[in-house]
Amino acid sequence: MMPFIELLHSSSTVFFITLAILGLVVGSFLNVVIHRLPLMLEKQWREESEALLNPNKETTNSEPYNLIVPASACPNCGHKIRAWENIPVISYLLLKGACSQCKSPISARYPVVEILSAILTVLISSHFGVSWQTLAFCALGWSLLALTMIDLDTHLLPDPITLPLLWGGLLANSVGLLVSLEDALWGAAAGYLILWSIYWIFKLLTGKEGMGYGDFKLLAALGAWLGWMKLPLVILFSSLVGTLVALVLILLKKQSRSNPIPFGPFLAAAGLIALLWGDTLISAYLQFTGISY
Repeated sequence: MMPFIELLHSSSTVFFITLAILGLVVGSFLNVVIHRLPLMLEKQWREESEALLNPNKETTNSEPYNLIVPASACPNCGHKIRAWENIPVISYLLLKGACSQCKSPISARYPVVEILSAILTVLISSHFGVSWQTLAFCALGWSLLALTMIDLDTHLLPDPITLPLLWGGLLANSVGLLVSLEDALWGAAAGYLILWSIYWIFKLLTGKEGMGYGDFKLLAALGAWLGWMKLPLVILFSSLVGTLVALVLILLKKQSRSNPIPFGPFLAAAGLIALLWGDTLISAYLQFTGISY
């Protein structure tokens, strides 16, 4: 193991190739999480609701459904995905984007997520180098990618990802991984309370819900990782980009004013920008305004 670590330190080519492969493999697993986790939660909520509504009804053991079982299969014909058909990106190209049995099309989003995961891994690793810090921030990036895709699909930011992400940030900064534990605690609290306050002000003024509780938890998690100092940057970027995208979609008639646009992807993107280039952006702003830092 040690010679390989030394090789990563000494050869940038080996370093980036290894990271890209790791990102592709993780991206393949993220595709499973993105597809199955919302279905798992829906199944759990349905069973809990039925138990509450019909407490005397006998429960039947349903087939297990989680991130491991059942094995991946074509949704059209049920063909079990073989090992060679599950190689990130390569299998999609070899199969020409279709099931090997029934030839039904495979969504291009699968290789896109894998490629995005690889790009994220390389970006984060090139920024922080070979370290445990890099591994922790890669886990943050992978989680944000999964949350982005789930929110786009379902308008949900699941607790099984946001809450471990929150605690992970606090634990990571308990040893000063990026900021002090005090800054991380204030970041988590401020992140939650800022959006919680905006939510209630908007609801009291309009009678409508402007965002979901998952957004509060996601910003709290970002505050736990990045500290309270970078929260203004995250909020500014996510709000500006979210507003711009909403206006463009409305003008192009791809989105109606009454349909909500998920805010999680914008928070996730802004969080990654703050992680990688937040200090540079803040320093440039302070230098431009002449404020001492």
